[in-house]
Amino acid sequence: MNRMTNDINEEQEPKREENNEQSSLVNKLQALGQTNVPQMEGSSIHCLTIVGQIEGHVQLPPNNKTTKYEHLIPQLVAIEQNPKIEGLLIILNTVGGDVEAGLAISEMIASLSKPSVSLVLGGGHSIGVPIAVSADYSFIAETATMTIHPVRLTGLVIGVPQTFEYMDKMQDRVINFVTSHSDITEEKFKELMFSKGNLTRDIGTNVIGKDAVNDGLINEVGGVGQAISKLNELMEQNRKSKPEDGLEVIQ
Repeated sequence: MNRMTNDINEEQEPKREENNEQSSLVNKLQALGQTNVPQMEGSSIHCLTIVGQIEGHVQLPPNNKTTKYEHLIPQLVAIEQNPKIEGLLIILNTVGGDVEAGLAISEMIASLSKPSVSLVLGGGHSIGVPIAVSADYSFIAETATMTIHPVRLTGLVIGVPQTFEYMDKMQDRVINFVTSHSDITEEKFKELMFSKGNLTRDIGTNVIGKDAVNDGLINEVGGVGQAISKLNELMEQNRKSKPEDGLEVIQ
């Protein structure tokens, strides 16, 4: 009797392993669209992707592709604390979203002690602009675009002067951050923000590839290869600037 049960268990174990492998493959297909994902083991670079709409305090409908700030903030803290991570690569393809959430992410990236490089692929619109310029060095693909427009409010708006003052202050926060983390002047950024006739249904400007570099908003036109190469260069400079273990720098 015991031999029969052992034989049955031995037959069931391979089936369970097969089922686990199949379910793992199904999960990979559902989440990533492929069965095998390249591993980044041994890499000292962390890749942070910001796609879709940046979600703030209000949860967006399930059919919206979103980047949640409560997911990114712990990642950025972990990147700062992890000694194995020496550099951060930020990939942007976003339509924008919540202003305060976007500024919070931007401030965290800008305050990292480790080198960071951003790459705008497809689009880095609206509040995606401060995130793009928050890195130490920024790239934009030749066909990528960045929409610069005034701050807007959605939902119920109280028609009092204080509401407009609040919007002005919020807009100033965005302008001050962008101009202090890029080479664009405040006058030029405001000119792009309040331009009429460039957008069909809105005030603002759609800046494409080289134009973003010429305006001083982005450092360079490039792709993934150039971004990683630049990040490796910044990481090497960061290593050389740090004193070796056990040695003190005396001035």
